[in-house]
Amino acid sequence: MDFDLSPEQAQLKDGVERLIAANYPSLEVRQKLARAPLGFSERGWAQFAEMGLLGIPFSEAEGGFGGGPVETLVVMEALGKGLALEPYLASVVLGGGALRLAGSAEQKQRLIPAVVDGSLRLALAQTEKQARYDLNDIAMTARKVEGGYVLDGAKSVVLSGDSAGLLVVSARTSGARRDAQGISLFLVPADAPGLRITGYPTQDGGRAAEIGFAGVRVADADLLGEEGKGLSVLQRLSEHAIAALAAEAVGAMAALHALTVDYLKTRTQFGMPIGNFQVLQHRAVDMLIALEQARSMAFYAAMMVEHDEAQERAAALSAAKVQINRSCRLVGQEAVQLHGGIGMTMEYIGAHYFKRLTMIESLFGDTPHHLRRVAAAGGLVA
Repeated sequence: MDFDLSPEQAQLKDGVERLIAANYPSLEVRQKLARAPLGFSERGWAQFAEMGLLGIPFSEAEGGFGGGPVETLVVMEALGKGLALEPYLASVVLGGGALRLAGSAEQKQRLIPAVVDGSLRLALAQTEKQARYDLNDIAMTARKVEGGYVLDGAKSVVLSGDSAGLLVVSARTSGARRDAQGISLFLVPADAPGLRITGYPTQDGGRAAEIGFAGVRVADADLLGEEGKGLSVLQRLSEHAIAALAAEAVGAMAALHALTVDYLKTRTQFGMPIGNFQVLQHRAVDMLIALEQARSMAFYAAMMVEHDEAQERAAALSAAKVQINRSCRLVGQEAVQLHGGIGMTMEYIGAHYFKRLTMIESLFGDTPHHLRRVAAAGGLVA
């Protein structure tokens, strides 16, 4: 099996890495961008649009560039390597993915071009406080009224929810709180009456929001997909998010490993670089092994995320997330140990890689959650 990138994919990789390196030349610049009103640079977002990065997952017929999971992997790995703050996961992978998977022809024609040119950002408002990782645990309601629906409830930890112009919101149109059926998706403008958005910084330097819905009215045309059939879309979005996060984690781990090895070569003790000590070399090799295991599973996730068989696809993505989580923890913790005290210093960029890897480990399911899913599926090998 050939894992080499095509010439076009290699060109994309080179271009996006150069863009991220230019926009994030130092930790000081990143911290300044994180303090901006949106939590990232609008100029940088416009550059993403100019390069065509925002249109990668969408077909040419939809106004995009007809890329696939591998192209998304290339972009996400570069974002991880540079610790980029742009809401690519929230807007393109999650919000854009919902449009791509469930949107009507009219909705796609109206909204996707605006996503691609950067004038519209999306966010997925799915998580509720009581739900943890259960996608079907939805208490928020959507009551049918003449001409539309009325939404009541709350969503938590909405990634980049305070910088989105349009929210993809899950709500229950029928059934009990944990039923698989009765979940519907809606497109809700961020300035809709009755909507309350409270944004805040996350531990890794990004942004999230708590969003309240009090009698928020949407039209029938704002229903995304079939009424009551939204769970399958949410499951697919979770799988795409896992594949994207796997690639981002690989980029961040590769950068942190290189940073750690460079530190071992330059930090001296007892009159010599500490990298001369064999025990520290072994630990650096352990980091490299974990990184390469994660890289393999990131490619596996990219190959399986569009697989036709739902159960096999779900087991594969959960298995990938288990390995990614384990590698994130090992690489992050070893980096801190090998750096010593500086490894947890917020003035040092290594600590910020560690924080992002820790966040990725818990996003869209932690290790025990996905181990249970793999076990329930009977494992990866029949």
